[in-house]
Formats: sequence, structure tokens, C-alpha cells
Amino acid sequence: MPTIDPRVDAYIAKSADFAQPILEHLRAVVHAACPDAEETMKWSFPHFMYKGMMCSMASFKAHCALNFWKAELLMAADDVNREAMGHFGKITSVKDLPSKKVLTGYIKQAMKLNDDGVAAPARAKPATPRPLEIPDDLNAALDAVPAARKHFNTFTPGKQREYADWLNEAKTEATRARRREQAVEWIAEGKSRNWKYEKC
Repeated sequence: MPTIDPRVDAYIAKSADFAQPILEHLRAVVHAACPDAEETMKWSFPHFMYKGMMCSMASFKAHCALNFWKAELLMAADDVNREAMGHFGKITSVKDLPSKKVLTGYIKQAMKLNDDGVAAPARAKPATPRPLEIPDDLNAALDAVPAARKHFNTFTPGKQREYADWLNEAKTEATRARRREQAVEWIAEGKSRNWKYEKC
């Protein structure tokens, strides 16, 4: 019998209607391929453990993501889709996923890596960090809210860059304005851009 975590049941139930069949499918494939997999919640989304971290899944407003902890050792670089948080791009339906046979193959490989005690490869850091450039409109919005400015100034350059990049990635001015407003609200509360995923 698979080790089921009721928190994962709750996570799936709270996910958008389109996401629920995707998450249920992924959960079923993982447990079929790895009956000893244990479910848990890390960073507020479901993870599957087998002698350590194996894989995880997450749902967002308009897509889902699937992530293998040691993807670099499982998948060719050309096969990794970096369009979203996971390794298979933005998954909007079960049809966006590889076949059950292919997914099972990845899970079996991930199990063997963990059986053999193979560590995840270290992520290479860029030789020279990208210069930090805070958009003028974000600076102006922060200046208008002293609490936000105070917190932002204490953030690491990496956390500041996450907000700057989020704004700059907006495709329309309306989206940018919404993101800027949300950013200032979160920053005033001392929250980083990805605060939702930082809680274990």
C-alpha cells in the first residue's frame, strides 16, 4: 500500500479543476512505479520521497509542474523544458505529460540513483553575477510606501532581483501595474517574491 499523506489530498482538493486530474494522474503513476514512495509536503507542495528526495508536483493558477530532484542525471539537457518551475514546462492537461511508460522510466531511474546513493549534481553558479537593476517604476512605488522601502533595502540582491525580473517579464502595462502593486504589498510585509514556497 502506498504511503498517503492527507495533506496531499487536501492540496489536490484545493487546486483548480483543470489541475486535479493532472495531480491525481501523477500521484498514481509515481505510486505504481514506486510502491515504497512516501508522500510529504515541502515548500507547500507535494513531494514523493524514496530514500531521499525523488520528485515533486505543484499546481498554479493556470498550469501544473513536475520536478525530478536529480533531473540532470535522468534527462538529456534538450529534454528539459524550463518554461516553468518543473522539468516538463507548463502542464495544462494530462496530454501535456510524457506517456505513462516514459514517466515510469524516469521514476525507476530516479529510484536507482537513490538506491545507489548518487547525489544531485551541484548547480553551477554564473561566473559573474548579472548586474542588479531596479526598474524606475518599482523604485518610485517603494518610495511611496516607507515600510516597503525599508524592507526592500534589507533584502539580498537575489531577492531584490526576483521582484525586478517579475516586473520586467510582464507582457502588458496592465499586468506590470498589477505586479507592481502586489510586489509593494508583499515587500511591505517583509515577504520575498517566492514567499509562498519558502515554508516547509
